[in-house]
Amino acid sequence: MCRGLDSLPTTCLERAKELKALFGSLLQKSENSITSQSKKNEKLRLKIDEPLKWKESFDQLLTSQNGLCLFRAFLVSEFSEENIAFYLACEDYKTTKPSKLAAKAKKIYDKFIGSNAPHEVNLDHATKAITKENMENPTDSSFDLAQAKIYALMEKDCYPRFLKSSTYLEVSRQAKTG
Repeated sequence: MCRGLDSLPTTCLERAKELKALFGSLLQKSENSITSQSKKNEKLRLKIDEPLKWKESFDQLLTSQNGLCLFRAFLVSEFSEENIAFYLACEDYKTTKPSKLAAKAKKIYDKFIGSNAPHEVNLDHATKAITKENMENPTDSSFDLAQAKIYALMEKDCYPRFLKSSTYLEVSRQAKTG
């Protein structure tokens, strides 16, 4: 699944290709939804109008498993997948047991925020400083400010570009004609 922290971007790329193929077959089918087998033998259900809902709001896109995968694949193609990876890591962090917060917080901080972070996200100095301070006594809200900044960045920058991308335009066009 694309949503997991440890999933590789290639998984989402493969899923994105599968989604495009499924929507392409909508033109030949008159059903309300299409079912296909994914690699893990899970059922993948796509409603014809699903891509059209992604345009309604950024939240609609992120709450759709298929939309999230297509968006993540788009970010990989733009070399900015660290943004969604950080956002999802923060979402996962919020559900962490209190006994594991410190270890998980350090892992997220080192991967996305700290100096020499391999997948550094674009945060201002003040946000980094506050987040670093939060690492002294991690709580489930330690990354809230940083996550909100990255969410806003994606919503104002990446999301509009995604909606103009050839992949989204093709999928939404096929949804409209389906």
